[in-house]
Amino acid sequence: MLGECEEHGYFRGDCCPLCGEEGKFLMSDEEMEKVGRTMAGILRHFPERFNLEMDEQGYVSIRDLAAAMRENSRRLHWLRPHHIVALAESDPKGRYAISNDKVRATYGHTIDLDLQHPTANIPEKLFYPATPEEAEIILEMGIMPSDRKMVHLSKTYEDAFAVGSIRVDEPIILEIDTVSAIAGGVTISQAARTVYLCREMPPQYLRVYHG
Repeated sequence: MLGECEEHGYFRGDCCPLCGEEGKFLMSDEEMEKVGRTMAGILRHFPERFNLEMDEQGYVSIRDLAAAMRENSRRLHWLRPHHIVALAESDPKGRYAISNDKVRATYGHTIDLDLQHPTANIPEKLFYPATPEEAEIILEMGIMPSDRKMVHLSKTYEDAFAVGSIRVDEPIILEIDTVSAIAGGVTISQAARTVYLCREMPPQYLRVYHG
């Protein structure tokens, strides 16, 4: 459930995690999944399908986004801009960013954008999941984006393992020496709480993580 606490703002779950109040109901879990899936598709992949204007940093008008989603699906006839804001601000992975009256996806794009994420305070190590079949090739050739425009790196081993486990039961986790990579000219930026981006990662900065 998605709700709103008068004192602490938007939250996910049955009650506000800070004060325990039930708050105002905004969306059911099913509605959150529907809205979130559509939002992610629009903001990461196909704004033109909904006739939405996206700026070079990936932002679209929250009001226009809500209206376009209502027009596209009768099941979302109730959707208003504050529902978009609530979903974005309460997202546990930081998948969305809001600036003034606009919203964007912070990562996962398949369209070319100038996201302008911060490049300061990058952790000394980042992590990347691979299948056993991929690992040997990546260690030789480096990491290149596949179905996305950017390589996505994880902040911790646990984050990378969780991402990799979606594809394979026992992913191989690669560790990236970001200090050497940055010194070597690789630009790494922070897209969300646990997600970092780069155009590509050369093989000399990679090794298999052994704990």
